[in-house]
Amino acid sequence: MLKIENLHVYFGGIHALKGINFDVPEGKIITLIGANGAGKSTTLRTICSLVKARNGKIKLKDEEITNIAPELIVKRGVALIPEGRKIFPNLTVRENLEIGAFIRSDREGITKDREWVCELFPRLKERLWQKGGTLSGGEQQMLAVARGLMSRPKLLMLDEPSLGLAPLLVKEIFEIIQRIHEEGITVLLVEQNAFAALKIADYAYVLETGRVVLQGTGQELLGNDQVKKAYLGE
Repeated sequence: MLKIENLHVYFGGIHALKGINFDVPEGKIITLIGANGAGKSTTLRTICSLVKARNGKIKLKDEEITNIAPELIVKRGVALIPEGRKIFPNLTVRENLEIGAFIRSDREGITKDREWVCELFPRLKERLWQKGGTLSGGEQQMLAVARGLMSRPKLLMLDEPSLGLAPLLVKEIFEIIQRIHEEGITVLLVEQNAFAALKIADYAYVLETGRVVLQGTGQELLGNDQVKKAYLGE
């Protein structure tokens, strides 16, 4: 579905991504793990054209989408759930969800999808008229994911969805990611909680200072001594 070829990104004189290559096959959960500053978030933001690539190609279903306008990326079925949630705190939960469907005009479909995300996140259903900024951290993360789903994406990209959440909520978020995947949505996950991410990943890539240094199935990397030492606390 998504193919990254020799991708280079610079921030001024800083070479943030140094020719990375990876694939996201349709119907799979692919995860990128690595330390802070490895280039994980930059990769997602470059796919969405929020950061411009200097060299390389980004292909979605064999169509090159490198550096095209971000709204066109969304229209092609790619949604990004950004790090830090980035919900609209002064809007209600319902209004946040409506904004997620801004590219759509099928009112009946939007209503059905709002009902679907409320089934995925029952706590949001109870709080549709509550302002986003009054939700707990975990509820805001759920709202951010639900808002992204309202665009009806084929590829959902999540940037650090477990960041700052209590362990019970982390477990719940990862269960929801698996349920979303079971609905037929391809997932590209960036996550510092390497253990949780690798447990659900079909395939994973390890980034260090802008380069892919290891790759394999989630289970292979869970058993890799280098990964255990660097990211799993063993």
